[in-house]
Order: sequence, then structure tokens, then C-alpha cells
Amino acid sequence: MFQMIFIGNRFNQIFCFLLLLINCSTGIGQEYGQHGMVVSSNKLASQVGIEILKKGGNAIDASIATAFALQVTHPEAGNIGGGGFLVFMNAKGQVTTIDFREKAALAANQKMFLNDKGQLMQDSNHESLLSVGVPGTVAGLFLAHQKYGTLAWKDLVQPAVNLAKNGFIMSWGLYRDAREIIALDTSNAFMKTYFNNSKGQLCKPGELWKQAALAKTLELIRDHGQDGFYKGFVANEIEDYMKKNGGIICKNDLERYKAIERPPVKGSFNDFEIYSMAPPSSGGVALIEMLNMMEFANFNTIPFNSTPYVHLVAEVMRRAFADRAEYLGDPDFNPDMPIHQLTSKEFAKKRFATIDLNKASSSDPLKFGHPYGGENTTHFSVVDKDGNAVSLTYTLEYSYGLRRGSEKLGFIFNNEMGDFNAVPGITNRFGQIGSSPNLIAPEKRMLSSMTPTIIAKNGRPYLIIGSPGGRTIINTVFQTVLNVLAYNMTLDQAIESMKIHHQWLPDFIVYEKNLLSPDTKTALESKGHQLIPVDNLGCLMGILYDEKLKVYTGVADSSSPDGAAIGY
Repeated sequence: MFQMIFIGNRFNQIFCFLLLLINCSTGIGQEYGQHGMVVSSNKLASQVGIEILKKGGNAIDASIATAFALQVTHPEAGNIGGGGFLVFMNAKGQVTTIDFREKAALAANQKMFLNDKGQLMQDSNHESLLSVGVPGTVAGLFLAHQKYGTLAWKDLVQPAVNLAKNGFIMSWGLYRDAREIIALDTSNAFMKTYFNNSKGQLCKPGELWKQAALAKTLELIRDHGQDGFYKGFVANEIEDYMKKNGGIICKNDLERYKAIERPPVKGSFNDFEIYSMAPPSSGGVALIEMLNMMEFANFNTIPFNSTPYVHLVAEVMRRAFADRAEYLGDPDFNPDMPIHQLTSKEFAKKRFATIDLNKASSSDPLKFGHPYGGENTTHFSVVDKDGNAVSLTYTLEYSYGLRRGSEKLGFIFNNEMGDFNAVPGITNRFGQIGSSPNLIAPEKRMLSSMTPTIIAKNGRPYLIIGSPGGRTIINTVFQTVLNVLAYNMTLDQAIESMKIHHQWLPDFIVYEKNLLSPDTKTALESKGHQLIPVDNLGCLMGILYDEKLKVYTGVADSSSPDGAAIGY
């Protein structure tokens, strides 16, 4: 199993051996469960999901409970103030998805972030209340429950109510976030008091953190379902807050919001079936296009983490992201998107043929574009005893979204409007895109990079995977899937292994520093690549079926300080 990983230069061999030792010493590894598994960015939320499974709930029930619990325990990205996507495979192998991506308000327009000269007002599409999209999470979870849930709705929301009302122990990771946010923006009255304890002081690790206002909001959702958020007190307060602070979302926007069930995008890689999210997420289309291209590669000549590997993977990414920007957007506004073409083997063969294995391609901003999406999202994966599986990714866009919200409601608003193309017709090498499929329009869903994915083998879930990371999500999921399916890695190895990212524009490779050898970096630069180091890419939460043991294995990325895989 380790033979494929250790092929390559001496540095990479030594690194992989050290990674294995570190994993063994720190406890990074795989959790096992015969009857179910929940893997999320917070141990408390994972435990909530497991308890639902133990009570007889299915994967949808556990996902709903986990999602609401993450709103309380992982406010960085867990949310009722944002939106996302859910991919569901039932025990019969049938797959569907729920689209609860945020939408533009009725008062939104293409010029809302531009000055009189038609230029983007600095940070206006991410830093003002105009950047808030109509939230979709509550509607999406409610639709999933109405169609596929088995337990009572109230029983699924109540654990989150309990966590908010009774409190939970502040973790060091959450405490670190609180200190950084307060130091970053001392004038932000909402975030300055958001993490306070009952004494009005910043809650410290080991202390109980209670969220009374959020508990009341969750109680309304518990008692009234979707209407508890999109009508009544919560809707009135959102509209009032927007009017007083320069936002445009009103009660009519909230009442009109609907989550949508959509068919997944489907593909294959060797003997595996790929199911992922269709537009307005670009993740599934790009993932399948890249995997299709990799089927034409000779893996005997591209050992993992080698120069040929990084070069080829970057070139494959470049092409998929170029197509993403040119063609994809909200399907309700772009009915003629060439999805079948982009995900076909024939198209991939033509794309693969344009790759020079010895030289980097050039990114032309006159023809192609780049991805959209915030830096912090969260993903969780669930499977139940019957083999029903859920892959769910949702987001606020930036870490802690807009970092603003009503103190009466207790949750944070998203800043997802920044995912639209803000300046029509202008595309440049710095990453600004102006292609028409993703321009702002009233009630339009902005394009996303989220890639919740279920890989099936013989009609049953084999790999349930997803990640946060904004622009990097698609590529992080792609490489993890490739690690498992092509390089035969265990799930913990696949998640912890070196990742890169190329988004077509700007034209450079982002790589995880210390995980790429100096000689490989030099060799890539000689091929024409520019490389930019970062600390980490993605934060994957996955479940893999162990065919030999006939058991599910779960792994939470080691980059998540509070993440956990829990099985039973």
C-alpha cells in the first residue's frame, strides 16, 4: 500500500515516513463504525448526529441535527445565516441533491457594487451589508426533512437548542478565533460581545459559553419549521436590521426563498461512480471533468508527489477552472449550460490532448476565468446502518461571514454576494472575472465552488467526501478522491497528503509548504510554473467503506482543531 506513496525523490520518501510516524503519535487516523458514522468540524456536533442515528434516525435526520449543532459549536462556518448543498444517496443507490445556496435580494442589480466610473468599490461586495445573500440553510434542511427524514423535526433541532441554551465548554480553537476577530476589528460591536460569557467577559477555555439569543431563534425554527426563520419574528428582525444598517434584504425576499431539489452531476472513474453537486455549484462539473482527464494519464509514469504528478495535476486543474468560469452559473438563469459536454469523456480527451507534459500552459484572461467562493466553509459526511449517505457542505463565505448580525437573533450573516461577477465584461490576470453566466440578478444564486461528493462502488456508497476552502475546495476534493481511487491510499493518508491548487487565474500553483521538495519545486519552475506556498489547503471530512472489514472508516482532517469522526 505504501509503495506508491514512497515512489519519488528521497525528500518525499522521508516526509511520508515522518508523516506516518506523526499520525501514529498524535492519534490522527481512522475511526471505525459498523452501524453509522458522522464526521464534522466539531466533536460535539458529530456526537449529536451519532445520537440521532442511535435513536433510529437515518442519514438525513443525522445531517439536519449535525448542521444545526454546528451553528452553535462552529460559528466560523456552521450556519443558519448562509447556505450550501446536500448530496444524498439512499440505500438503493438512488442519488439526489438539495440546493440551498443563497440568492440575491429582489433589489439587487449588476451595478450595485460599482462607482460612477463602473469600477468596483473596494471590498463593497464582501464588507458591506449589501454583500449579504438571502440565507438558504434552514429552507434546505427543512426540504430534506420533508422529503427524506424519518424522525420528528423538533427532535432534530432540539439538540442545538440545548447546546445554545445550556452552553458548552469553550475550546482553545474557538477562543483563539475570538481573540483574533476582536483584535482585527475593535470597532465591531457585534463580534466584540459575541463570545462573551454570562459575566459580559470574553469566554475562556474551560468555561461554559451560552448563546441565549441564538437559542430563542432555534426554538422558533424547532416549533415552526421553515416559517420560524422566513416569517414572523426572525424575518421581521432581519428586515429591520437591514433597513437600519444599509442592507436590502426584506421580508418579501425571505418569504419567497425556496430550496430546490436537483439531480446530481454523474461521472465515472474506472470502476467507480461519481455523484456530486450540479450548478449553481461548479464543484461537481469540474471534479468530473478533471477525473475524466486523469483517466487518460499513465499513472506508472507519474508517481505521487513527483514533478510529473504536480505538473499534470496543475494543468488539469487549469483547464477545468477555465471552463468553469466561461460556462457555469445559476441554471435557473442559464438553461443552456453545456454540462453534458463538460462532463463527457470525449471532451476530456480533447482537453487532455492540449497538455504539454514538459511545459506549463499559459492562462489567457481574454478567454477564461477563475473560481469564486469564500475562504471558510464547513463540510460533514454521514452514513447510517442501512447505507444511506449524505455529503453536505455549507458556508458563510468568509470565515465568520460578514461578522455582523442582529444581537436579537444570535447568528452571523453571510457575505456571499461577493461570489457574483461584480464588474460585467471585465476579466484580467489578477483574477477578476466578468463573464455573463454569473452576473448579479434579482433572486439569482451565485456560483459556488462547494463540492459535496459521494463515490459509489457497485451501487453503494464507497467514499463520502467534501471540504471547505473557497477557491480550493474543488481541487482539494479532486486530489483526495484521486489519492484513494488511483493511488490506493487509506483515507487518512489521502486527506493528510500534499495538496496543490491552480485556479487558472491568477496563473500560479499554490502548494502546502514543507510538503513539496526543493528539487521538485525547482523542476516545476523550469517548466514555467510559478509557485506560491501556503500553510494548508482544505479541511476534509470523509467516510470510506472498508471492503475487507465491511466497516465504515471516518477521518477528520488534522487541520481542524475541534473536528472528529465518530462511529458506532
